[in-house]
Amino acid sequence: MQLTALDWTVIAVYAVVALTVGLYFARRAGRETGEFFLGGRTMPWWLLGTSMVATTFSTDTPNLVTDLVRSGGVSQNWLWWAFAITGMCTVFFYARLWRRSGIVTDVGFYELRYSGRPAAFLRGFRAIYLGVFFNCMIMATVTLAAIKIGGVLLGASKYEVVLLAGTVTALYSATSGLWGVVVTDLILFAVAMIGSVAAAWYALAQPEVGGLVGLFTHPEVTPKLALLPDFTDWKTASTVFIIPIAVQWWSTWYPGAEPGGGGYVAQRMLAARDESHAMKATLWFNVAHYALRPWPWILVALASLIVYPTLESIQAAFPALDPSIVRNDLAYPAMLVFLPSGLLGLVVASLAAAYMSTISTHLNWGASYIVDDVYRRFVAPGLDEKAYVRVGRIATVGLVVVASAISLWLENALQAFQILLQIGAGTGLVFLLRWFWWRINAWSELSAMLISFAVALWFQFGHVQAGFAPLDPALQLVIGVLVTTAGWLTVTLLTPPADDATLRSFHALIRPMGGGWAGAGLGLEATASDDNPTAAFLAWFLGCTVVYGAVLGSGYALYGRMTLAAVCLGAAGVAAFALMKTLPRVGLR
Repeated sequence: MQLTALDWTVIAVYAVVALTVGLYFARRAGRETGEFFLGGRTMPWWLLGTSMVATTFSTDTPNLVTDLVRSGGVSQNWLWWAFAITGMCTVFFYARLWRRSGIVTDVGFYELRYSGRPAAFLRGFRAIYLGVFFNCMIMATVTLAAIKIGGVLLGASKYEVVLLAGTVTALYSATSGLWGVVVTDLILFAVAMIGSVAAAWYALAQPEVGGLVGLFTHPEVTPKLALLPDFTDWKTASTVFIIPIAVQWWSTWYPGAEPGGGGYVAQRMLAARDESHAMKATLWFNVAHYALRPWPWILVALASLIVYPTLESIQAAFPALDPSIVRNDLAYPAMLVFLPSGLLGLVVASLAAAYMSTISTHLNWGASYIVDDVYRRFVAPGLDEKAYVRVGRIATVGLVVVASAISLWLENALQAFQILLQIGAGTGLVFLLRWFWWRINAWSELSAMLISFAVALWFQFGHVQAGFAPLDPALQLVIGVLVTTAGWLTVTLLTPPADDATLRSFHALIRPMGGGWAGAGLGLEATASDDNPTAAFLAWFLGCTVVYGAVLGSGYALYGRMTLAAVCLGAAGVAAFALMKTLPRVGLR
């Protein structure tokens, strides 16, 4: 595939804009770590929310959606749609608490909530575990998608893509700080949305596809169209829908959908102007992420079933590609070759934008852990702020190198998705309850992490080798949740809670709703505040109804099933109206 001069001009314009924004904020970012990692805590909700959406609009996301659709149909998307429940829970129960904490990173929470050496160890261990290992795995999946896109559209080898993309993004992220990241994200989101819609438009325009009518009546596509799984097939329904809705959303830590908030989502909430802006940012993020974006990707994935019905057909169309990376997720970039000159450059720029948005966020977030929670806390406390910023920039480069190496080992997006789900299986309940139940301690979280990781290693490397029959990933997830939850609850009840002074100071600062602190025997009853548990539960339900009504209604409208579309979209509209009436009762004004 050869890009024309017009395509390269479009790409160059995008690169100049992104670079200009980064350089503009470079001096501000270099002042101190509060500016570099949190933008001075002055950011508005619409900018933070859009930045979160742009971060999840990564190069691997359309590839993952394509993998799911081609493998099992549209209903397979419930594997990630289920996380909307987690996201809305974060909006109405946790966003205000994060902003109240005043910490720099979410792992700084540990020495705010727990006490003694276990809390300090947990903070440092979690910073390395998430900021390096988990974070690099996430960035590796995004880089893998860039490798596949670069191979299809540019004819570049995986080593060329890794070297160029990693170098440019690392230099940009190390220079601009969080303000540069989020402002650029605003531009990148607009470019990426235009690119995804254009990709869907031209995919439908292919003669063999024949528009929406031809797409939805084609024999390769019709078995894949159901928005809900076939509940007569219990195994598939439980894997795709029942387990994600009933178990996965609350039990599994997954980047961008952490139970109770965490990672770069927590970073954005901590950077907000106030508690209300933190809530608005996460609300906008969840609506845009789940309700606005999926269908262009799904349409391209469905069209690819006609144009490239098998992996062999993809390999035949791109014979120079490394056969080890030819998987179903490669069908998305393979569909982009039909775009006309100029528009192809825009779409390539949008994919580059998506890559930069995600990687720059994860680099800034990961470096914040290394600097604030490891280097400043344990290695070199009391240095000048500019010294910490320099360490953050060095850490940024190091993270890119590790992530790039991992990306060369992975083969497809779904593989990485399932590994990350399994590693975090069972830890989610700790993150939900630790704010509201005094009895949880540092040992609770350490045991949850270690047990879930050990279970994931067993299923990934030891289960089959030991002579056991392979297990479905959904069953592995449930087993991991049960084992991990039983383990950390046992450890919690066998170990002492945090000391009284820590519990008192945390309760005074956070003011958690509910009566979960009354049992501490310290007089820590529910405090009088404008937190309203009843209104929060109602807003949570209404927010989920808005998202799922919009997702299903849009799908049925595209399918031409207008009665079902009207029902779903009508439910979303009523829920949106009720939610607007409820928001003042949860402190969102």
